[in-house]
Amino acid sequence: MLQTLVVVCPLIFIAAFVDAVAGGGGLISLPAYLLAGLPPHNAMATNKVASPIGSLAATIGYLAKGKMNILIGVAAAAGALAGAAGGSSLVLYMSEKLLNTIILVALPVVAVFIFTQKNLGADDSVPKGYPLWKKVLYAAIIGVILGFYDGMVGPGTGTFMLIAFAKVFHLDLVTSSGCAKLANLASNLASAVIFILAGKVFWAVAIPAAVCSMVGGYAGSVYAVRGGSKNVRKVIFVVIGLLFVKFIGLNLFCNCLFI
Repeated sequence: MLQTLVVVCPLIFIAAFVDAVAGGGGLISLPAYLLAGLPPHNAMATNKVASPIGSLAATIGYLAKGKMNILIGVAAAAGALAGAAGGSSLVLYMSEKLLNTIILVALPVVAVFIFTQKNLGADDSVPKGYPLWKKVLYAAIIGVILGFYDGMVGPGTGTFMLIAFAKVFHLDLVTSSGCAKLANLASNLASAVIFILAGKVFWAVAIPAAVCSMVGGYAGSVYAVRGGSKNVRKVIFVVIGLLFVKFIGLNLFCNCLFI
């Protein structure tokens, strides 16, 4: 168990830090649990229990500095809560082989999407033509779709949310990240409840990982707020790099299959 924690804890701190700034922490945390020897379903379940602690710490950090659009964040969180519950319920019925395949296929798709998004967060002004109901509706739709993805797969969700808020509502990257953390917190909590009830969580790993996630999440929010969009953009590129490492790994995996 000690060897497992030596592998998991430092990586979970880094994952929470990255996730708090630009999303994509699951690209580090989920492989960390798999590397430590947890089966895919248990790795996802343990990840979903530890991740909300980091998301909560990051959310508090953004709120304390006023870097969150409360209306958009709450509406997206409500949608993410429902979406993630559906995604997590569905994944429990998948075979481990199918789940591994979905994760391997989803990651390069996330990479290509993120790589094509340029000039995000150029301004911070929700379009004046958006009435209240439209802001709430659009935010809730983003939450449902990406919450479902988060519950079923996970990695890249926070980055997707950040991009969606920046593109749809013209928020700066720091405020977009703040809204994404609140929505991601909701989706993680919904997934955590589903996995806990299914008895899939390795608590001996989840509890220390949650502590590391909390410290990393708050540290990441401080880094993002102090450095502004410039720091968020830097970490987005780190996430893109991680995604492409995954993409290369997928290609090597496929090549081995056909040799």
